[in-house]
Amino acid sequence: MVDVGVRPPDARVGRVESPAHVVGRAAGLLRALAAGEPDGLSTTRAGQEGDLPRPTAHRLLGDLAAEGLVERGDDGRWRLGPELWLLGRAAARRYDVVGLARPALARLTEATGESAFLSARRGEETVCLAQQDGSFPIRSHVLHEGIRFPLGVASAGLVILAHLPAPQRTAYLDAVDLAADFGVAHDRPGLERRVRATRRTGYAVNPGLLVEGSWGMGAAVFDADGAPAWALSLTGVASRFGPARRASYGEMLLREAHDLTQRLQR
Repeated sequence: MVDVGVRPPDARVGRVESPAHVVGRAAGLLRALAAGEPDGLSTTRAGQEGDLPRPTAHRLLGDLAAEGLVERGDDGRWRLGPELWLLGRAAARRYDVVGLARPALARLTEATGESAFLSARRGEETVCLAQQDGSFPIRSHVLHEGIRFPLGVASAGLVILAHLPAPQRTAYLDAVDLAADFGVAHDRPGLERRVRATRRTGYAVNPGLLVEGSWGMGAAVFDADGAPAWALSLTGVASRFGPARRASYGEMLLREAHDLTQRLQR
């Protein structure tokens, strides 16, 4: 059983952990393991990804393993456990956007040869839910299922950020410093320029800002309240994203995103 009771004072923060704080730390570890699938993470790496001291990470991983939420392989690396698969199956009945998006991903890869992705907004991040590899033999490997980026980073996060209400977008940009983690290209003036460009065209372009030579484009998918909740995106090498092809890809993404929005709202 995962113990969410009050813990002794944490050596790093110097205070007693509340139950909500423990749950948040455990959730952070689960997200880190999801991003590390299928190779798994060592205890040290899981702690680093979850911003936890190694002893804290080890204790929480042990608690999660006792519930079947994670498991430790013979190689000593931690991976998501079978209980999460069962919980995910139950949740999928309410949130099975992936099933609806699969035909769109297939059409995008067939028409472009690039790899196509579905990402979802989760708070101030996007998480990649599904991917389909394209036929072009040289691929970008920036995105994969389970990876997370802050809003404004990668084309999916940029297009979702651009379609948020202006006060919400401003509050987010006031609170973050993406340049510290992702480089000067992600400073606020640069982000605001890309947001304006995205709002003009409807789709976002990431011109190799995460990995040099790896481009991405994204279009937002909206929920029943008209909020940007998901994004369809394409990634590939820079030579495949010239001006004419970008315009063509953008039209395809907008068309498929609109169709998926309509399907979800029905």
